[in-house]
Amino acid sequence: MWDRIAPLMPADPVRGRRWADHRRTLETIAREYRTNSPWRDLPEELGSFRTAHKRPIRWAVDGTCEKIFAAVLAAADAVDDIGWTVSADSTVVRAHQHAAGALKRGPKSERRRPTTHSDAPAAG
Repeated sequence: MWDRIAPLMPADPVRGRRWADHRRTLETIAREYRTNSPWRDLPEELGSFRTAHKRPIRWAVDGTCEKIFAAVLAAADAVDDIGWTVSADSTVVRAHQHAAGALKRGPKSERRRPTTHSDAPAAG
């Protein structure tokens, strides 16, 4: 699979340091998602947690993730090895109807709006 993905990976930046090995970074990202552990708990031998955390964000923005997904999907489709499992989450968190527009707690004098006096004579 790496032979299909390797040409799709972005090249090292023109300026700055070279990137960490893409293959090791992909393995690290997959491990973190598989174990569902925090990025900071990454063992030192797998590299910097900052790299493993920032790289998927960068790849999502520059389109690398979509290219990899399309290549893997095309390879699986070519050998008729696609089985779809769809999961939809319809979780909704709502506030109670009386929660909207509530006044903040505190002394009543702070809650009142200041009165502005007009120059017009008082109604008599």
